[in-house]
Amino acid sequence: MAPLPKRKHSTRRKGLRLKTRHFNLVKSVKCKNCGKLKIPHRQCKGCKK
Repeated sequence: MAPLPKRKHSTRRKGLRLKTRHFNLVKSVKCKNCGKLKIPHRQCKGCKK
């Protein structure tokens, strides 16, 4: 059996953990057409209009 935590983690602590994970995963790159920052493998919001 796996060890269990002694106490429940607060929702704030959980949110902070998830937030840092998200920011580490998302890196922005420059769009080839307009030069604005965008998320990789996504359509640029500036060129979409």
